[in-house]
Amino acid sequence: MTTGQTNRTRTSIRALQVIIFGLTFIVLGRVFYLQIVEYDMYAALGQENSIRQEYIDPARGLIYDRNGRLIVDNEPIFSITITPSLFDKSNIPLLSSILNIPDSLLASHIQQAQDYSWHRTSRLFTEIDFSTFSAVQENLWRLPGIGHQIESKRHYPTGMKASHLLGYLREANENEYQQISTLRLGDKVGKSGLEMIYQDTLRGRMGINYLRVNALGQALGNFEDNTLTRTPVQGADIITTLDTDLQIFAEELMEGKRGAVIAMNPNTGAILAMVSSPSYDLDRLAGRLDLDYWQAINTDSTTPLYNRAISSRQPPGSIFKPLMGIIGLHLGIITPETEVYNSGAYIRGRAYRDLADIGEYDLEKAITFSSNTYFLSLMDQIATSGKLNEWSDLINDFGLGVPNAVDLPNANAGIIPDSTYLNNRFGDRYWGLGDVLNFGIGQGMISVSPIQIAQMTSTIANGGYRIKPHLVQGIKDPKGNLTNIHPQRKKIEWIKDEYLDVIKRGMRGVVVEGSGRWYANHQDIEIAGKTGTAQNPHGLDHGWFTSFAPMDNPEIVVTAFVENAGFASRSAAPIASLIIEKYFMGEISRNWIYEHVINFEPIDPEANNDLITPVNE
Repeated sequence: MTTGQTNRTRTSIRALQVIIFGLTFIVLGRVFYLQIVEYDMYAALGQENSIRQEYIDPARGLIYDRNGRLIVDNEPIFSITITPSLFDKSNIPLLSSILNIPDSLLASHIQQAQDYSWHRTSRLFTEIDFSTFSAVQENLWRLPGIGHQIESKRHYPTGMKASHLLGYLREANENEYQQISTLRLGDKVGKSGLEMIYQDTLRGRMGINYLRVNALGQALGNFEDNTLTRTPVQGADIITTLDTDLQIFAEELMEGKRGAVIAMNPNTGAILAMVSSPSYDLDRLAGRLDLDYWQAINTDSTTPLYNRAISSRQPPGSIFKPLMGIIGLHLGIITPETEVYNSGAYIRGRAYRDLADIGEYDLEKAITFSSNTYFLSLMDQIATSGKLNEWSDLINDFGLGVPNAVDLPNANAGIIPDSTYLNNRFGDRYWGLGDVLNFGIGQGMISVSPIQIAQMTSTIANGGYRIKPHLVQGIKDPKGNLTNIHPQRKKIEWIKDEYLDVIKRGMRGVVVEGSGRWYANHQDIEIAGKTGTAQNPHGLDHGWFTSFAPMDNPEIVVTAFVENAGFASRSAAPIASLIIEKYFMGEISRNWIYEHVINFEPIDPEANNDLITPVNE
């Protein structure tokens, strides 16, 4: 080996030694830094690798009626959870045998949890029986990544249905997970009713607990550093305006019928009872979803999930006539003394039939005996004087044809046509008097919901104030602090007392002398009301009755609507009258009317002309 080669070899060896020494120094320096300089931080991180985060669901807020009676509470259920990153899928057969379910079903649920989050704990199965829950607990040491928790489901202790009011809970969907960061897979949220509208109020705040675990994922006790722990905060309780006994009674009267009933305080808008029939069983939707029942109520032709009280759109028929009278007075087209002769029909291009007795009618008498001629003549004058849009705006002031602010989802605004609506419907100048004349008797393109009619009737009853129907009167936080929700009412400035006086006398006459005298009158309660039988091209007509009592100092408004029931005087009127009697008397003395309602069968007027006396309603 030459001298040059020897020198190069020595240089290479020394360079290699320097590199090795340098790397060794770096490693030792890093170890020193991690073990000595940054000990506090990395010791804590190392300890965190041996702890498990557990979520603690808050107790959902309770729901009470106006008298403090508990109507929705919680009862315990048992759930199994999984942390996918800690679970060994080779344990699927073991876990499926404990749960007594097919391997494929378990694998599917595990995949859902894994797709949601690899590291976050998710529910695997909820509402399992206690013996299965105990078996899982006993085998947790063999099932790293599997956990358990005690949760709750809704319970309804009173026997009151109120399904469309209270609403139900269902597991959150993907959109809701994305919108609400605190939701976990399997969390339930309100999907209808008060549970939906007051979801944020009722839900509360989730808690977090940290446990020390061993290599098998078994809990060894609470983590010492409790600064990371977050105590769950219970949801706030809701105090509703509902009267439980009145609600149960109204549900009983509507059993087997299609329609809606609303009982409301006309001075505050507090809803005392609201029924949409048919309804559904909240108990069967409270816990694990009964798929057969869910499919049945979704495909039922009677649409039990549909809230007829606030979402239906129906022609009001003759219950619209009191409002027509108020507007006619305001527009100066009529006075209380204005008389219109009824010849048996109103002739305007064709004959519009009137079943009221032939003779002269002033406003009070026209309401009492429901003269079509009087209100067709009034609508004729409104339309031909170019006041259709003003008419529409005045009706909007009563809450018809505009969005309803009731604290329930899917309330319908209904339709009160004006010239813009008619132009859009028929085309500019392609509509005329014949298209609007029927508006005067609540027919044609007019549509309303029962809650809107109850709101309209409240304005008549309370002296001209527009109120906001509502179901919640207060919210109580977990500390017991009560926040009252004050009722909203606004005076409709153009309504004068003299307008309302004549309308109220006419509505009282309906109950004493008119179509409501058979089933709506009560000797001890001064009830005022109006019947309405709305034409229905798809079967028997619909029956309406809207009422308030006592006449001079109203405390309650009751609006009843029964689909395909024929004349309102024998279908809707007795229901409302019985609810008023129950409210004031606490019990029913007119058992013959009660039996009539419970056993009600519609009568087809065309098939039974010998059994009924036709009247305007």
